[in-house]
Amino acid sequence: MSASRHPALLSADPELASFVAAEEVLQAQTLRLIPSENYVSAAVLEASGTVLQNKYSEGYPGRRYYEGQQNIDRVEALAIERAKGLFGVDHANVQPYSGSPANLAVYLAFAKPGDTVMGMALPMGGHLTHGWGVSATGSWFRGVQYGVRADTGLIDYDAVRDLALAERPKLIFCGGTALPRTIDFAAFAEIAREAGSILVADVAHIAGLIAGGAHPSPADHVDVVSTTTHKTLRGPRGAMLMCREEHAKAIDKAVFPGLQGGPHNQTTAGIAVALHEAAQPSFTAYAHQVVANAKALAAALLQKGFDLVSGGTDNHLILIDLTGKDVPGKIAAKALDRAGIVVNYNTVPFDPRKPFDPSGIRIGTPSLTSRGLSTEHMPLVADWISRAVDAAAKGDEQALAAIRAEVTDLMAAFPAPGLPLS
Repeated sequence: MSASRHPALLSADPELASFVAAEEVLQAQTLRLIPSENYVSAAVLEASGTVLQNKYSEGYPGRRYYEGQQNIDRVEALAIERAKGLFGVDHANVQPYSGSPANLAVYLAFAKPGDTVMGMALPMGGHLTHGWGVSATGSWFRGVQYGVRADTGLIDYDAVRDLALAERPKLIFCGGTALPRTIDFAAFAEIAREAGSILVADVAHIAGLIAGGAHPSPADHVDVVSTTTHKTLRGPRGAMLMCREEHAKAIDKAVFPGLQGGPHNQTTAGIAVALHEAAQPSFTAYAHQVVANAKALAAALLQKGFDLVSGGTDNHLILIDLTGKDVPGKIAAKALDRAGIVVNYNTVPFDPRKPFDPSGIRIGTPSLTSRGLSTEHMPLVADWISRAVDAAAKGDEQALAAIRAEVTDLMAAFPAPGLPLS
């Protein structure tokens, strides 16, 4: 346990310190395959825990409502310039608290309640904030959804175009949370142009791959880019909105004062560090390794008889349909967790099961890549997953315990960045 690494916390609140220490151990010893999770560097952790926490900074650099911003302005300006340089955009706003508020700011900037908006349906791999009914975006706006083909699991761009031209949405979102294939931003841009729509690329999952050159960039094709700053980008839990200069004023006004008060300056500092790290050659190698690992893992899972949505992956994410294994996704995910393999249960396209008890699991390779695992390890990871799913079907807890011991041994040989455990 490493609560001693947080002496002030240990002294002030031993109970909470013990929870933090337990989480450090859990993250160190388990194989984390949730595609939206990663490990931040020690530098990002340090920046996120600085005295910048103490400062209130409503407004933007040079235009604040509080005094004493000399250093805060420099921090935020640095993060902005790094975001613009890394992603090749005209304007960047680094203040959104997280991805959902960032997307909501896009609605506030360009649409009015009741306007039609278009995004990928949640069960098909989209995100709640792309106009899905249970989200505020689906309540305040008229959401219409596109999906994927039943036979291929791929986006049918002709069908997307037909829907866009029929509905003429104010906004079109491309991107999602369970898309294992490359997004054709140019195709979406042509559709949005024909429909007279504002095009938004939600690249929260793939921002790090874009930064590292392992996925095409939307910068030259879309009006707005929305992203979180964690996931593949390996930053703190925050978000950014990037756009063409013509939309800069509308985006900034929507974030503040439209939706938020003062930014979280300590998070802005962590974002700045992560963007600096993402501009290094080592990050490019990491981004390409994430994709190589995912492709190798997908191939190994196919050899084990797993059914992968769209037949594989082009990025960091693999969506597995367990219908053929006769094990529901939720049961499989919980069994894998007991085996030391952390995934999330997930709906698959055209899933006949309910969202809270779906047919699939969603996995990804960012975290294991950050630990230094490579393609040579992916057959072993696939074997663990296969054995754990079989054990889940049989209720074999002894088999799950054996896998967990193997996982713990391998994780000890590949320490995670930023974790204070040896």
